[in-house]
Amino acid sequence: MVEEAGMQEMMTLKTIAETLNTSNDLSLMLGTVVGKLLELTGLTAGWLFLIDENGEYTCVSDYDLPPALMRNDKEPMRLGTCWCINRFRDGRLQHAVNIINCKRLEDAVEFKWGDTQNITHHATVPLRSGERMLGLLNVAAPGKEVFSDGELALLQAVAYQIGSAMERMRLYRAEQRRAELYARLGDFGTSLSLAVNECTEVDALSGTVARLLGKHFDWPFAALIQQTNGTFSIQAIFSGGEVWLDLEKSLSLEGTRFMDRIIDHYRAAWLSADELLEVFSQVKVERIPSELQSGIGVPLAYHSPEEPGVLVIGTGARSEDLIKADREVLEALAEHIIASRESLKLADHRRELARLEERNRLARDLHDSVNQILFSLSLTAKGAESMLSGTKPVHPAAEVLRDIRALSQEALKEMRALIMQLRPAGLEAGLLSALQDYGAKQGLQVVADRKGMRSIPRFIEEGLWRIGQEALNNIRKHAGVTSACILFELNETEAKLTVSDRGKGGAKRRKPSSQSLGLSIMRERAQSIGGKLELWSSSQRGTTVTAVIPLPFERE
Repeated sequence: MVEEAGMQEMMTLKTIAETLNTSNDLSLMLGTVVGKLLELTGLTAGWLFLIDENGEYTCVSDYDLPPALMRNDKEPMRLGTCWCINRFRDGRLQHAVNIINCKRLEDAVEFKWGDTQNITHHATVPLRSGERMLGLLNVAAPGKEVFSDGELALLQAVAYQIGSAMERMRLYRAEQRRAELYARLGDFGTSLSLAVNECTEVDALSGTVARLLGKHFDWPFAALIQQTNGTFSIQAIFSGGEVWLDLEKSLSLEGTRFMDRIIDHYRAAWLSADELLEVFSQVKVERIPSELQSGIGVPLAYHSPEEPGVLVIGTGARSEDLIKADREVLEALAEHIIASRESLKLADHRRELARLEERNRLARDLHDSVNQILFSLSLTAKGAESMLSGTKPVHPAAEVLRDIRALSQEALKEMRALIMQLRPAGLEAGLLSALQDYGAKQGLQVVADRKGMRSIPRFIEEGLWRIGQEALNNIRKHAGVTSACILFELNETEAKLTVSDRGKGGAKRRKPSSQSLGLSIMRERAQSIGGKLELWSSSQRGTTVTAVIPLPFERE
């Protein structure tokens, strides 16, 4: 009899093993194996819970449940807790055991949910693979209150087989996911390269990346976050098939801490659902998919001296373990984004060099042609004027030639100023020194002062140089004075250049659509480097022009 029981157990284990190897679909495999186990053991009902590391459970398979547990789309199997789940969560459930009374069935009787088919007790068996705990297998039969040691041992052996098969399938799915993601990454990289070739502005890259993430990957949510002057703000979001730009939303203090943690970690970091909601608490709720259960944040450590960014994606996976492949691919994807941004920065730098070369060429041409012609015209007019002034009476044309000489000298002075603007030499000695030298060449005595010390990017210094030049030109042309004051103020967040005079004033505050060319040029230059221009003018106290430019955060 013992030998016959042993053979029956061996046949059961053999049949279960064969069943476990018939499919790579987890749900199908578990449903089949639970049914086969009940058939071989003479039991009638069974159900299987998967439990993640956070203690969240899901009933992934069931067989012939009593009607009381089937009510409202199996609500009793989805909600609430019970003895076996609690023991699993706190680590006390290590082997197959008898459950004296099933709380879910007790509740069914107490609240009259329906027929329990005289099932009151069940055996519960932990599913594991090595040290990895996966879930619970519960089996029962009408009127059966106790499972023998032999029955529990058989259930334990079956549970080990199920756990091993689940781990094998998990690894198989992970490899499938990894291969799929890397194939998508290749397509993404190709599309991003093509988009970068057509893109002319670095700031447009965030929207392009968000759009391509939505096109090539199955993540329901993605966002690019950039740090500016120590503050994190959302640049672009992909959600619900749409891309959202120009959000101008700064992260909360807690969200900023999460971003600092990711950047300091230098690797992709897992984010829980609560952390995701905190990071994007400033974003409209409808732009955050309801199915998000977790996320991954990866730092975008740009090589150029600018502040870092973070790429965040959201997934429907509850467990950090389920998205390991996504983390690997996301780190590789971040390198693509960093390289693309650097490529755009280099292209922008090349364009700037080309513009500088073109300015230098134009300055040389003007110096060699128009400048020399104006100089010759001035000398010719002076000579002709001297000849006619010596006659008695003075020839009427002498006065005209005097005017021609004065106009040619003024045009020559304007041409030299234009040539100097085209070739911004002298910045090596500093912005204030360059502006003082420029003012002196325009016949202005410039008093310069500086407050604060820190480095500023070259493009901002050149932009302020151009604004200062134009402001000094306006003083020379319109203020009716020969002196000007310049104040250059620097702090952690902004640079402020103020050019003022005590002239006759008369300039008015103008909107960007104003026809005043000089003011429009200064305003456009300030806006092109992310700043603004302020103008104050009074007939009693002269004119003051102030350019305020935000500065990138200076990391220690």
